[in-house]
Amino acid sequence: MLEDRTAAASPSPWPTAYPEGYAVVDVETTGLARDDRIVSAAVYQLDARGRVEDQWYTLVNPERDPGPVWIHGLTSEVLAGAPLFPEIADEFAKRLDGRVLVAHNAAFDWSMIAREYARARSAAPVRQRLCTIALSKELQLPLPNHKLESLAAHYGVVQQRAHHALDDARVLAEAFRPSLHLAAEAGLQLPLLACQPLTEWSDGPSTGARSARVGYQASYRPATWRPSRKRPACPYPNPGRYVPGEQLVQGMRVAFSGDTSIDRELLEDRAVDAGLHVATSVSRLTSVLVTNDPDSPTSKTTKARSFGTPVIDEAAFVQLLSHVTPATAANRTSGA
Repeated sequence: MLEDRTAAASPSPWPTAYPEGYAVVDVETTGLARDDRIVSAAVYQLDARGRVEDQWYTLVNPERDPGPVWIHGLTSEVLAGAPLFPEIADEFAKRLDGRVLVAHNAAFDWSMIAREYARARSAAPVRQRLCTIALSKELQLPLPNHKLESLAAHYGVVQQRAHHALDDARVLAEAFRPSLHLAAEAGLQLPLLACQPLTEWSDGPSTGARSARVGYQASYRPATWRPSRKRPACPYPNPGRYVPGEQLVQGMRVAFSGDTSIDRELLEDRAVDAGLHVATSVSRLTSVLVTNDPDSPTSKTTKARSFGTPVIDEAAFVQLLSHVTPATAANRTSGA
């Protein structure tokens, strides 16, 4: 049971525009691609003021290799007897119905959930999502980075089993409640995004702009021009190009193109916090291009194709940010 540390300080009156309930979600997956699968899912149901009403957890048989067992700890043997997603879809939907989906990097969790329901020829009853990374940014919390463990430490929440869906959801629920109360006290508009369910699905390779934009949502902030921000030099040398299926490495040069679900400046800040170099253009030195629309004829995507630069979508990039490989001490430089 979560301790309600904010009950005594609940703001009154509560903002009438705030949602009436939340579903704090975490999913563990076989990987980051559009054809990867959910292997476990957890939901904490919260009321309008962030108090826990219920919790739920399930394993899911992905019908394929479980992927990064060293991260989520779920082997083929463990998952062999687990239910298939269509068998838990109705129960999962009951936990989400009528609530705002809350997740840490909600774009990724929502995209994985939407794809699973599309495969099951159904749709998740979710119409809005809230990313706790975006909320902490709006609250200007003094965090060293935007990882879940940093948000948890800020509020004194103890994590017991990192990358276990139920414990990650518990930690996020306990950290979300005080953030929600801070937002209410400040009269802050919550950074809610629309969740558009998928109406069709193909497990074949991605071809064309429609399939490439699965899980895409426009940023909650208007797309406006802004001057480039001068950043301190990346302290690590460029280790080369990103290898699909492997981890990002500190010092890699990352470029962004097109609209993103998470505010672009927030994405760039997270990349810098992780030790990556944010590039404003694509060159032969670029390690990876992040875009939700790889088929668009922008100068960056065109150059990426001509240089053979790896291209990944936003959801995959944010997931990779949680496991950036440190640069070796021998390769670190001061201002390289």
